[in-house]
Amino acid sequence: MYEISYSRKPLLQAFKEFRVAADRWNAVNDKLMLYFDRHCLEHFPGAEGITQEMIDSWCVQRETEIAISCYCRTYIIAALVEYLNHRGICNLTKPELLKADRQRTYIPHAFTDEELSAFFEECDKEVRASKDQLVAVRRLAVSVYFRLIYSTGMRTVEARLLAVGNVDLSNGVIDIKKSKGVDQHYVALHESTNELLRSYDSVLQRIFPDRKYFFAYTSEEPFYREWAPLMFRRIWDKVNENHANPYDLRHNYAIRNINSWTDEGFGFSNKFVYLSKSMGHKRIESTKYYYSLVPALADTLASHSQPGFDDIIPEVTIYEEN
Repeated sequence: MYEISYSRKPLLQAFKEFRVAADRWNAVNDKLMLYFDRHCLEHFPGAEGITQEMIDSWCVQRETEIAISCYCRTYIIAALVEYLNHRGICNLTKPELLKADRQRTYIPHAFTDEELSAFFEECDKEVRASKDQLVAVRRLAVSVYFRLIYSTGMRTVEARLLAVGNVDLSNGVIDIKKSKGVDQHYVALHESTNELLRSYDSVLQRIFPDRKYFFAYTSEEPFYREWAPLMFRRIWDKVNENHANPYDLRHNYAIRNINSWTDEGFGFSNKFVYLSKSMGHKRIESTKYYYSLVPALADTLASHSQPGFDDIIPEVTIYEEN
């Protein structure tokens, strides 16, 4: 098992003991300390103790994070800086933490089959309408990208930053390493989705034979952060009137799967665990969140979650909330 490096261990251990004594420590903080130490070893090899450069580089918001995710990852490091400064051990500048409003009231759109059919048909029309090869390939990426999210429940950022080497088309498995957290999880592809990715990959190999990203904007670059919402909105608004966004496809995946298991009996619990792991959730509660947005569905889930349901489900060792 990985242990914290020798030069930082006394500082981090003393900080942990202080927080434990104040009843302000949990298992997530243990993991964050390990991840922080790994970050220091990787980016500052040979450097001892804790430096300002280590703190600053860890607390920068990552491309894969929204503000609240960054806050959850960095808040304990800000508390560490405060602890070390107060005791005169270090003289570090405490990082400013990003915060986001947790009381978001947005309700994901509940897609109808007709809406989805119209959306994907319009995606395909845009591909066929293009006469320029590079433009057609980039429009093809839109069509395949949104189908991948729809059929797997992957996060939009996970799909956008998916590396070529992490897509096993022989076995139909995606290894997700870039996500909201710092650990990985796996997604098994339906054969139809796997075949779609194979076809897309064969096209991209001719255009960018040594590309780094599966959905490549250039041979070295993925599509930019705003690409997915912009493309979704432009295509969606052509054929549908209701408001929706790309992340709603992930919500749709969770809800449709759970709805299909309502008569599964004891099998429901097992499938719910598999779904939670596949979607990259650390806790079952994060998967239940999708149902909490729709009261009627929450009752359905509760009826299948017996009193001891959460106690017997194995923990998913992935650091992230959603």
